[in-house]
Amino acid sequence: MATVTPMDAASPHPVSPRTLLRQSWQEVVFLHWRVAEEDVAPLLPPGTVPDLIDGSAWVGVIGLRMRNLWFGPVPYPSFFELNVRLYSRDVEGHAGVVFRAMEAADPLFAAGCRAAVRLPYTWADFRYARTADHVAYATRRLAPAAGGAGVRLAVRPGPRHPAPTEVEQQLTARWSLHERWYGTTVRFPIDHPPWPLQYTALEAWHDDGLLAACGLPPQHGPPESVLYASSTTVRFGLPAPIV
Repeated sequence: MATVTPMDAASPHPVSPRTLLRQSWQEVVFLHWRVAEEDVAPLLPPGTVPDLIDGSAWVGVIGLRMRNLWFGPVPYPSFFELNVRLYSRDVEGHAGVVFRAMEAADPLFAAGCRAAVRLPYTWADFRYARTADHVAYATRRLAPAAGGAGVRLAVRPGPRHPAPTEVEQQLTARWSLHERWYGTTVRFPIDHPPWPLQYTALEAWHDDGLLAACGLPPQHGPPESVLYASSTTVRFGLPAPIV
């Protein structure tokens, strides 16, 4: 049986006072599928390899509401975001995430992050629905990518998850962002409190071409892992070169 390396629920290396970006992630939906390692490896930046969790590479689709956003001392309005992410490990042993898509309802934020930080942001149309026991996100790309790729998802959050499994913790508690930045692979340190994860039932999922647009196999079946968290505060530190 494959083993899973333990992952701390809170960051073992908190971001220094020189925080690049601080934000609250609210109404966060985590969907995860196992994928073939050979499908993931070519999509990661040099100096990183797929981080195998329970013996597999994974792809995550995460929908959220971004609030209380600060670039250093400068605030920014709230908006919706949905990202597609992979799981990486660098030559120094840091486990991280690599974003293949970052769909944002705010075109200025998307354009600014693409230009300044080289993150794969795309302006997208968002549909959002929230009731007492139901959360739904739907996205469709507007610019700069053509074709209108997107996803539709809906979940029913349940009670608080008292003891997330090691796999669930590995898929949600990630302390680095790996990105290719002007010809160099860099690591942005991340910290946040432990996620208040909830048991969650999937109500709907449809991949309207977004994963294929990321260079990944489409995922038309249900995810293996479905989780929800009401809110946490995430901080990104300044990048450091890896390769």
